Amino acid sequence: MESSGTGTLDEAYQRLHATGPEFDGWLSNHGPMAAEAMVRRGHADLVHRWLDGYMARLEEFPRGSGPIGAGWQEALGDPRRVADWTAYFRREVSEQPWRSVLETWWLRLLPGVAAAATHGVIRVGHAVRALMHDGEDADHLTELAHGLAYWAARWQPVPGAAAIELPPVAPRAAAGPAATGALAAVPRIADQSGGIRGRLARLAEVPDWPAAVAAPQLPASAEALQPWLAGLVDATVMRYLAYGHGEGVMMVHSATAPNAILRTLPALDQRLWAPSAAAAWAAAAALTAIYAPAAPAAQTALPDPPGGPQAAEETFARAVEHGDEHVIKFADTATDVFARTGNPGALAAAIRATHLVDR
Repeated sequence: MESSGTGTLDEAYQRLHATGPEFDGWLSNHGPMAAEAMVRRGHADLVHRWLDGYMARLEEFPRGSGPIGAGWQEALGDPRRVADWTAYFRREVSEQPWRSVLETWWLRLLPGVAAAATHGVIRVGHAVRALMHDGEDADHLTELAHGLAYWAARWQPVPGAAAIELPPVAPRAAAGPAATGALAAVPRIADQSGGIRGRLARLAEVPDWPAAVAAPQLPASAEALQPWLAGLVDATVMRYLAYGHGEGVMMVHSATAPNAILRTLPALDQRLWAPSAAAAWAAAAALTAIYAPAAPAAQTALPDPPGGPQAAEETFARAVEHGDEHVIKFADTATDVFARTGNPGALAAAIRATHLVDR
């Protein structure tokens, strides 16, 4: 039997699938992601009211130019083909099990994890969580198709990151710095101006960047990869608390992108977990390098987290009240971290986002 939350999410998807994945030239449509987070966290009753305001900013779904076929590589990374990619993936998920489609394309898309400031992989991660939690239905499958299509159309590699492929037969032993230390060692680009594409390009000019992006060595066993990736998400959320003021919106993605990958792992063959973790690290490290400030915020600027047994629920409710889509998505990830670690700093980081991001 369909839950009221699932029905609300389907209705939200139906409204949003008539809109394009971007607006105002290049801003990503966060509607499906924020709506899924609100439903998942018990705020389904507020989704349509939130969408009423948000959708006024969106644009109509674009027209296509031709079908994607055997030469799909030529259309990879071409935002003009997003409608064509969407038609392709809608057909794929209607003709095959969605997990098969996801596994086929996951490894193809991972090298372009920086697509649309990582919004491609984030949208896919939310779609996968919805499918795994709610079960399959046409609207949920269509949302997965839209997420994969956006990722493919905006496909963009992280400069200097090693090619992402299936791990060798004899995987590396677990070694290297922990996520917190590795993030602290990531060098910053000197010129932190302009958009993400220009900033990413400057990474090639940073002498220490290749070593930084290659610093963490992945665990040898699949069983250890999931907690390793969870540790990366934990570290990025906590780092936002002290360094989010570098760019309150864009630093959010250093946590939400690896968390989207973490959420997708259970839907993937374990052979894909190592390249997934590598891509998550590349994304988090790159966003840290191009947006993090030189120094942490003063301790007096940091908020106290809510206390009590409903602290996580209160934190997410404050994000919904704030209303910004980035704040909602970050609170969703921070709540995951708090549930896993019990660290109240994760909730404080979510509250910090409400201070740093304009309503």
